[in-house]
Amino acid sequence: MNDLTTLRQQLTDKGCCDLGKLIPSDQIDRVRREVTRDVWSHSLKERPKGYVPGFLRFNQSLAPYLTHPRLIGLAESVLGPHVRISMFTGSVNAPGLTRGRLHADWPFNQRSRAHVPAPYPDAVFHLVTFWMLTDFRPENGATIIVPGSHKKGWNPSADDHADKPHPGETRLIGEAGTVVVFDARLWHAEAPNVSTEERVSVIVRFAPWWLNLDTLRPGTVDHRNIVEANKGADSTVPALPRDVYERLPQDVKPLLQYSVQGN
Repeated sequence: MNDLTTLRQQLTDKGCCDLGKLIPSDQIDRVRREVTRDVWSHSLKERPKGYVPGFLRFNQSLAPYLTHPRLIGLAESVLGPHVRISMFTGSVNAPGLTRGRLHADWPFNQRSRAHVPAPYPDAVFHLVTFWMLTDFRPENGATIIVPGSHKKGWNPSADDHADKPHPGETRLIGEAGTVVVFDARLWHAEAPNVSTEERVSVIVRFAPWWLNLDTLRPGTVDHRNIVEANKGADSTVPALPRDVYERLPQDVKPLLQYSVQGN
């Protein structure tokens, strides 16, 4: 099997696959420092959780690597042509962070007002990519995942016991510079950081052209009618300023045209 076939098979069977190191080794330290700085400067949450939706507005350190052939090849193979970046989130899990709830990501998180109701179809709607900027280890809060859970047709996000360990769970382990892709249906959770170091990552999600992203975008009819009118606490994606967009590499721009301010 070729590389792309193997990755697709892993994604189908386990719900996740490892693309290897997509960030050059000599750039990882710089990218990590810049991402850490800008996450804490713009975080919507307080320590020990750094969280910045629309992170590309503030930091473009990953821009040169977003069209790596292995990543785009897999995304287009699974989602079809005209894929787009739907979310771009900066994340720092600092020492003291506690365990989170098992859930699937949007549009399958049943706590969101805008979601695909369970039982949902056996189809890939959304891909989540974890860009590891520090080593992901059990001690520093490597993400909890439940391999194969994307096939269940439901997830425990609305369950009262979603914060409890699952017998099939494991950890997303990898070296700094690694990118891991998983199906948005895959059950996962934040893990406790019991180390003395921060675990730094950027989470970039990819969507097919046919997936309606307007419920994520404040100011749209669907966000107003589906989320705001029902007092939803759904994820939001701030628009990308046009000046930031214009500075991006030319091959990256097609992935983000949809999210530019005023479009």
